[in-house]
Amino acid sequence: MTELKKSDFYFDLPQELIAQDPLEDRSASRLLVLNRENGEAEHHHFKEITNYLRPGDCLVLNDTKVIPARLLGTKDDTGAAIEVLLLKRRENDVWETLVKPGKKARPGTRLSFGDGILMAEVLYVVEEGNRLIRFAYEGIFEEVLDRLGEMPLPPYITHKLQDKNRYQTVYAKYEGSAAAPTAGLHFTEELLAQIEKMGVKTAYVTLHVGLGTFRPVKAENLLEHHMHSEWYQVTPETAELINRTKESGGRVICVGTTSCRTVESAADESGRVQPGCGDTEIFIYPGYRFKVLDCLITNFHLPESTLVMLVSALAGRENVLAAYREAVEERYRFFSFGDAMLVI
Repeated sequence: MTELKKSDFYFDLPQELIAQDPLEDRSASRLLVLNRENGEAEHHHFKEITNYLRPGDCLVLNDTKVIPARLLGTKDDTGAAIEVLLLKRRENDVWETLVKPGKKARPGTRLSFGDGILMAEVLYVVEEGNRLIRFAYEGIFEEVLDRLGEMPLPPYITHKLQDKNRYQTVYAKYEGSAAAPTAGLHFTEELLAQIEKMGVKTAYVTLHVGLGTFRPVKAENLLEHHMHSEWYQVTPETAELINRTKESGGRVICVGTTSCRTVESAADESGRVQPGCGDTEIFIYPGYRFKVLDCLITNFHLPESTLVMLVSALAGRENVLAAYREAVEERYRFFSFGDAMLVI
């Protein structure tokens, strides 16, 4: 196979197609259905996804919950403004964070948030310039964070989010993500109930989405790109449900690249999903052989991103780029609050 280059996954995207606000009705977004066998694209609305689901299928959803991980504060000594993004809890009150501006956050620097309600000290600089920070506060950290933190919207969304819950799936359960599993944002409770009534099973996995999701691929040669690590969990019930679906001839339909990466990470060589938890750095790009996933529901992603590469591994690079060109022509809305694609 010829060497894959980052530039192989480039496409032109007009800035105005980046969705800045969520639609009032989650399931009213558009849906491009891509047939990976022949590359044909059909245009629908998301609530029509039921036309493509069959009794015996299993929908895999990521039930992670986004924490209000963006903290705006000041340096204790100078009062200079500083922004801290919580990435991963290392232990109790020690978090791995992204700090802006990083130059002002040397080890020993003390930070203050909400007029001293939350205090912090920079401990170390770790890989890729991230900082380990220890927090000090009265009461329960999650409650303090809920009061002071903002939703960590991706950098390409410039509008302020009016309702925190709109950057959260309706089935979000376990706190720990710095970004939403956005393909799931299209589901309403009514639509999920309708899908279950059809005889489609729903299985839940947890993968806490890190900010590496938005990190640009810097290496031109894909083999030189190192994926960020993210924590996932698959329960025995979920593993059994997915394995039973495969055995009985049903399809495993992953909602989002995070659900896809979770089941593929948890599968053994024979394609059986094993229960358990751990960190995954799986990087899926063309040439990858899927062990579990049959179909994928996903949003429209950034040019040259690992997410476009994952979709291309499933549907073929030419098919995906042609579908993206069609989506641009048809004025689909892109990225987190944008429209959806179903790859069958």
